[in-house]
Amino acid sequence: MTDKLIITMAQLTQSVGDLRGNADAMIAAHGARPDSDLIVFPELQLIGYPPEDLVLKPSLWERAEAELNRLAVATAGPGPAMLVGSVFREEDRLYNGIALLADGHIQDIRYKVELPNYGTFDEKRLFASGPLPEPIEFKGCKIGLPICEDVWFPTVCEHLKASGAELFISVHGSPYEIEKDDMRLGQVATRRVKETGIPMVFLNRVGGQDEIVFDGASFVLNGDASVMHQLPDWDETIVDTHWSREGDEWKCASGEIHQLDDHPADIYNAMIVGLRDYVNRNRFPGVLLGLSGGIDSALSAAVAVDALGADRVWNVMMPSRFTSQESLDDAKGCAEMLGTRLDTIPIGPAIEGFDAMLEDSFADSNVDITEENIQSRIRGVTLMALSNKFGHMLLTTGNKSEMSVGYATIYGDMAGGYSVLKDAYKLTVFKLSSWRNRNKPSLGLGPDGPVMPETVITKPPSAELREDQKDSDSLPDYEILDPLLHGLIEEELSVNDLVGRGFDRETVVRIERLLYIAEYKRRQAPPGVKLGTRNFGRDRRYPITNAFRTV
Repeated sequence: MTDKLIITMAQLTQSVGDLRGNADAMIAAHGARPDSDLIVFPELQLIGYPPEDLVLKPSLWERAEAELNRLAVATAGPGPAMLVGSVFREEDRLYNGIALLADGHIQDIRYKVELPNYGTFDEKRLFASGPLPEPIEFKGCKIGLPICEDVWFPTVCEHLKASGAELFISVHGSPYEIEKDDMRLGQVATRRVKETGIPMVFLNRVGGQDEIVFDGASFVLNGDASVMHQLPDWDETIVDTHWSREGDEWKCASGEIHQLDDHPADIYNAMIVGLRDYVNRNRFPGVLLGLSGGIDSALSAAVAVDALGADRVWNVMMPSRFTSQESLDDAKGCAEMLGTRLDTIPIGPAIEGFDAMLEDSFADSNVDITEENIQSRIRGVTLMALSNKFGHMLLTTGNKSEMSVGYATIYGDMAGGYSVLKDAYKLTVFKLSSWRNRNKPSLGLGPDGPVMPETVITKPPSAELREDQKDSDSLPDYEILDPLLHGLIEEELSVNDLVGRGFDRETVVRIERLLYIAEYKRRQAPPGVKLGTRNFGRDRRYPITNAFRTV
């Protein structure tokens, strides 16, 4: 029995499906900590999280088993034991579990009990729920291993305490959401520690995986719920925590307490991480986007430069006869401030070509939104042609307010491979743009100073598809629209509920209708960074054909 332990927290990223690469990273981390007793890795670190239906492939289980054995062999020599998350197969059932690797062998395995099945999580269709776990014995310390969702409810931790656990080590794949770091620490982990009196190591992963971003922000709590370590958000880091037995209790010595991002820096860094990892892991040389002189494309370009560097961002201005000189100047100003390439490709010749092509078919029809959408689709075709030719991924620039009500052109400005603004309402776009002009994000590769002219932020938003067009011609002011949408989407409120909050009934009915009928567009939209609790796609899954209305 020992009275002292060094437990190493490896807050790492992972690549879904890259089992060899993930294992190599763990072996490297293991080798860098020869004096540690135990090194801990995040949930499903070996196969990547979330694996979705990839985890159902038998060849993945087989490779996971082989790589886990390779990791176990690495513990035969000097250095710490390992706690490694992976998939485990037992009697035709799959389990999300964690293995203790020591002395060259797999010593113990524990399975996750509470399987989340909401929002971004889909674990009940993939994994079986494990039995209530017993603590593992490690160098005389009884360690409980509640996995992620297991600490969001009291049952597993209460069982581990009753079974003699002296220390909790809880591994996580907990996605970023606004204010979620406060929830993890204040409402979840602290509650479990206070209920049991048992200290906790809370280890989360970092990095982007498609629409989901993981922010890390791991921490250690002593049995009195005092915070002894706070790891940074967003960054990979490996930290030794020093534990000693004092009487019947294990206590962690105090370590570094990192300041986590305030709001809205957290949102901006989430966008950086999501875009950076999506582009790099899918091996795109860079991104291109239509830079219109408006705020959405300006912010998208800024995030892209901060994520990838100016040399990997290609901006394209595609003016028509409705494009104002102010927009031309603002687009040029954005590109100069960001240090990016800017090409100008006028779309007038293509518009004339379509007018001639459709002249007979449209002969008895008035000019309407169809001609506006043709302009948008010409721009989409132009950008996709450049993407096809040179390999850059097309970055879509629409925001959540527009996508909510269908104020976007399918196969036009919705064309592309990824969107950093997909879960950001328009008011959030304004807030982030103002913030970025005054601040440089901690992860940013872009300029220290402003990234867009102030006129981009202050001028009325417009699609510029007809003379003197403004967003407010078609939509309520965003100060009204965004809170209304938040009520309909994040809170699932009815028309009557929102009228009770002071919104105009006719406006609410119209916006609810637009929200529902735009579902077919959203199904065909590119993925984008999840920021809040109800992003379109993973969190909110509505039928396209839907006759229900709340009034």
